Amino acid sequence: MFDTYIRMYASRDERLTELFSDEFSGYTGGGAVLVHDRLEWVRITLQDFAQVPLPIRIEMLDLALQDLSDDVVATTAFFHIHLPMPEHTLAREVARLVLIFRLEAAQWKIVHSGISIPYHLVRDGEVYPLAGLQERNRELETEIRIRTQELHQSEALYRQLIEDTLDIIWKADRDLRVTYISPADERLRGYRACEVLGRHLFEMLTDEGAATAAEQLQRAPPQPGPPRLLGFMAFEAQHRCKDGSLRWGEVMARVRLDEHGAVTGYQGITRDITERKLLEQQVRQLAFHDALTDLPNRRLLLDRLAQAMTASSRSGHCGALLFLDLDNFKALNDRHGHDVGDAVLLQAASRLEHCVRRADTVARLGGDEFIVLLPSLDIDRRRSATQALGVADKILKALSEPYRLSIERDGGVLAEVEHRCTASIGVSLFTGQEAGTADVLKWADSAMYRAKDTGRNTVRLYGDAPADAPPG
Repeated sequence: MFDTYIRMYASRDERLTELFSDEFSGYTGGGAVLVHDRLEWVRITLQDFAQVPLPIRIEMLDLALQDLSDDVVATTAFFHIHLPMPEHTLAREVARLVLIFRLEAAQWKIVHSGISIPYHLVRDGEVYPLAGLQERNRELETEIRIRTQELHQSEALYRQLIEDTLDIIWKADRDLRVTYISPADERLRGYRACEVLGRHLFEMLTDEGAATAAEQLQRAPPQPGPPRLLGFMAFEAQHRCKDGSLRWGEVMARVRLDEHGAVTGYQGITRDITERKLLEQQVRQLAFHDALTDLPNRRLLLDRLAQAMTASSRSGHCGALLFLDLDNFKALNDRHGHDVGDAVLLQAASRLEHCVRRADTVARLGGDEFIVLLPSLDIDRRRSATQALGVADKILKALSEPYRLSIERDGGVLAEVEHRCTASIGVSLFTGQEAGTADVLKWADSAMYRAKDTGRNTVRLYGDAPADAPPG
């Protein structure tokens, strides 16, 4: 921008006036007042060009630039001015030019100008003044010091706000190497900033979290245009802590692009949401699992049954549903109370889980009713029935083993008692989506009641009795 200014000034290009900010201030050529009106400064510039209409030559001696902030830059240049005339007095003097640039609406503008040319022939009203030069320079330097101090104060306030916030504020370069991390990261994850700077951003995350982050960042396609920030991308990922624990973070990330659409860096905010995720998990647990046994409840069972039926229609393999009810469970509750009954249910649930495969589902419908879902058996229906009945027999044996229970007697003394319990099991087979989930459940329930009617502690397969209406 400074080079452009010098080139246009030397060539007497009137388009130079377009570089002046609407809030421009500057010291006039031969005047002693500070001009605050942009149009007045345009007039002075055009007066300069009118006095010396031919191009001039600038012999640059030194140039210094100072970043006062991200959007304010001060330049100080020392040079010789060679005018297109025989007189070389001015060319032997060292001129000093101070320009202050400010970024306004994505364009750099000149907001202040001060020129010092020690040329003794200058008169008031001419372009190159000397009167009051030193005083104006002191005023300018004072103004710069004041503005610099204000900027430092603003930066200190910004730093304090960043350091006090609970959210993690971070920046990374184009290779996702961390270039800045706020102190909140040390409070949440235990890592000091020096342990994080220069490391890959994904090292903060679990493998699954890194995969999620990579997928999100790849959604920012290169787009040519002025340097800018894309909109925020939001995702949730688990973060690694120094003590080995994991915490959930909600990440708001932005990608910085240059004028060619190439990525130049990343920045974002990470908010700790571990407590919220735990609450969500608890809500989900309550919504889909039995509060006593922690087994899937009816809602989750029906969802898994629907998935198993869909998979069966694709693979051709049969599935089975076992509906079981503990025999004479009500008498146990009536005699010893619900606490003892709950203890039996907990032990029964554990035994059921040890009788099935990892891919199978054990669910509790309520009371003493349990469901076992065997989602993938054999393609042949008879072999599938044999497999399902084999699991049912295994369950009968496991549930018939004695239950050792602690029962409180009069006076608060605990007594160890042994309880025996059997079960009645109904089995229904399904292939594909020949019927709905409610039908498969009803078939197993019907077979279970037939098992009770035929003496309990037994298994019945739906479709084996004449009264049954076999599916398919």
